[in-house]
Amino acid sequence: MIPRYEGTLRKHILRVPEVIRECSGIVIFGRRIKSVAFTTDLCIVRNMDADAVLAVYPFTPQPIITQALLLAADIPVFAGVGGGLTTGRRVTMLAGYAEVQGATAVVMNAPTSNEILAEVAKAVDIPAIITIVNDHVDFQSRVEAGAAIFNVAAGANTPELVRQIRRELPEFPVIATGGPTEESIRETIQAGANAISWTPPPTASLFKDSMAAYRENKPHP
Repeated sequence: MIPRYEGTLRKHILRVPEVIRECSGIVIFGRRIKSVAFTTDLCIVRNMDADAVLAVYPFTPQPIITQALLLAADIPVFAGVGGGLTTGRRVTMLAGYAEVQGATAVVMNAPTSNEILAEVAKAVDIPAIITIVNDHVDFQSRVEAGAAIFNVAAGANTPELVRQIRRELPEFPVIATGGPTEESIRETIQAGANAISWTPPPTASLFKDSMAAYRENKPHP
């Protein structure tokens, strides 16, 4: 038995799927990371039990967003610094700024060149995470450029891509998307993922049950 204290109000939190606990995790600065929540929603960040936050979003990275997440989070934040829409030396600049702000790692998107990856890896003293979306990648060259961790996001092909990485790099740290079910998460873990990125439900859907109860004058579900 593990003693727990959850409080009265704050026990209503999002919990990551238990199956994620089966993976080995990745130890970063002394903390073992198994579950990584893919979200920039501050309300979610403050009310979940994931081990870390994967803070990437489909806009150019802005330090004020990273600052807000770091202020709210009580767990490590892996800050997106570009590589897709945002390219070149700006990625390196954003990575350095994210480190100074307190990010635990920086995340670059798949189109990032090895040259920029190498610049970022030299500029910061936190892990440089590179996203892998398909097998049209020279995995070894990414490692040689300075990648510390792979973030595998290949949709339904993620388990197979993880297996392919494992054949070439048996011990390299891998975070991978787990998919929507316990079975898909377990398959990704068995393929060789060390940590799982998990997408929490949106706030609107979480509020749906509460609002339905309130409309019937019932207590919080």
